[in-house]
Amino acid sequence: MALLRFLLCLFAFVGALAAAGTLVVSIMLMLRFPPLLVAVLLACWILNRPLKVLSASIQSNPSKNTAT
Repeated sequence: MALLRFLLCLFAFVGALAAAGTLVVSIMLMLRFPPLLVAVLLACWILNRPLKVLSASIQSNPSKNTAT
C-alpha cells in the first residue's frame, strides 16, 4: 500500500511539473510571437461571452438546472 501511495504521489508531482513547464513554454511562445498572444486573448474573449450568457441564464432560472 505504501508503494501505491508513493507511485500516486510521484505521478501527481510529475504531472504538476509537466503542467508548470507547459505553462512556462506557452507564455514564452506568446511573448516571442505576438500574433499567438492576440489569438489566445481573442479565444478567451470569445469563450467568455457564451459563459456569461450561460451563467446569467442559470442564475435567472435555477429550477431548470439539472446538474444539481
